[in-house]
Amino acid sequence: MGNYRFRELFQRSERNPILTAGDWPYPANSVFNAGATLLDDGETLLLVRVEDRRGISHLTAARSTDGITDWRIDPQPTLLPDPEKHPEEVWGIEDPRITWVDELQQFAIVYTSYSTSGPLVSMAMTRDFRKFERKGLVMPPEDKDAALLPRRFGGRWALVHRPIANYPANKANIWISFSPDLKHWGDHTVVLEARSGGWWDANKVGLSPQPIETPEGWLIVYHGVRTTPSGCLYRLGLALLDREDPTRVLYRGDEWVFGPDQPYERIGDVGDVVFPCGMTCDPETGDIRLYYGAADTAIALATANMKDLLDWLKTNG
Repeated sequence: MGNYRFRELFQRSERNPILTAGDWPYPANSVFNAGATLLDDGETLLLVRVEDRRGISHLTAARSTDGITDWRIDPQPTLLPDPEKHPEEVWGIEDPRITWVDELQQFAIVYTSYSTSGPLVSMAMTRDFRKFERKGLVMPPEDKDAALLPRRFGGRWALVHRPIANYPANKANIWISFSPDLKHWGDHTVVLEARSGGWWDANKVGLSPQPIETPEGWLIVYHGVRTTPSGCLYRLGLALLDREDPTRVLYRGDEWVFGPDQPYERIGDVGDVVFPCGMTCDPETGDIRLYYGAADTAIALATANMKDLLDWLKTNG
């Protein structure tokens, strides 16, 4: 028999890791978990989680013409915690997801604020990644892994997020909530439930990058956390939500499609972690770039094609 190996849907960049703390224009312990978007001029912008040597995180923008090399990094932090006006940010801000909202002509940045009561979901708006309007906390602790969908459904905005349940203990599912004004949220609904037992995504799942709209539905890349005797193992899976009713799951893959394999993903501040917060898609070619945190230490890049992902989901969902 031949040596069977699962066909990788995502291909790692030969330049990985593409950004490390050594690239930073000021002292940093680690750089990882970056939100990503394409700007009007075709440039790629990453909003990078930067952890300082205190252990407190902030966000800094990095820009690249080709999305791979020659990153221009803001010389100072782009968005710092503001614990005086926003006490929920006292221990840092983390893991941004970026959505362009055409109706508002602004980018919505949904990120995790680390408060004294635990992690919670916050939101800020910007047009240029230089000036920001904070919306403050959106979901109370414990909640994270959130992104705004870019348009309304029945007149209401939709937010994908991941609260933690006390029962069963520490179980975490992906939810969606709705709002008429980006402030008051309701109709909270479980969208993707963590499986049980020995599955790769048992007990805890969460949204990874912001959902991408396709003609066939909203593509979701999500992470599953498997607890092993040597610690937690973070891998990625795929799902597709209905285009007009995102509470409805059309497909969900059984197998994980991307997991820690290379040394820079297995060894670092938190080993065995691939954790993307940002993804870009070329609307003409369907080419996808997935920007992920590697072992909570550096940023790496994997590429795929939208058609391949959707075809795989229909076969394996």
